[in-house]
Amino acid sequence: MVTNTSGKKKTAVARATVQDGEGRVRINSQPVELVEPEISRLKMLEPFRIVDGIRDDVDIEVDVQGGGYNGQADAVRTAIARGLVEFRNDAELRDAYMEFDRSLLVNDVRQSEPKKWGGPGARARYQKSYR
Repeated sequence: MVTNTSGKKKTAVARATVQDGEGRVRINSQPVELVEPEISRLKMLEPFRIVDGIRDDVDIEVDVQGGGYNGQADAVRTAIARGLVEFRNDAELRDAYMEFDRSLLVNDVRQSEPKKWGGPGARARYQKSYR
């Protein structure tokens, strides 16, 4: 069985193909162990560290384009996690990923805007009195 999934982060788009195999993970036709910087590699391999022994019998091929290395790492991570959940058809795996970090399975990049000076919130301003 072959499963195709995708993940997005900002302008980076990753497309993953998951199939039966021996545990090979390739990013843009290159083994994941050769991906630099190391922090990106660790982020890409997060779905495997959450649940032990999940990498042993699948091969994953990921093509990623656009964005910077951090956005690409997040997109790859999402694509791999989604692919594993769909390939295994396992509700417990899905719950484990959701409990660890919702962004593993959901592409929602919205974040609250930081508060700024001159007001009680990000956009609201204090009232001004002329009298």
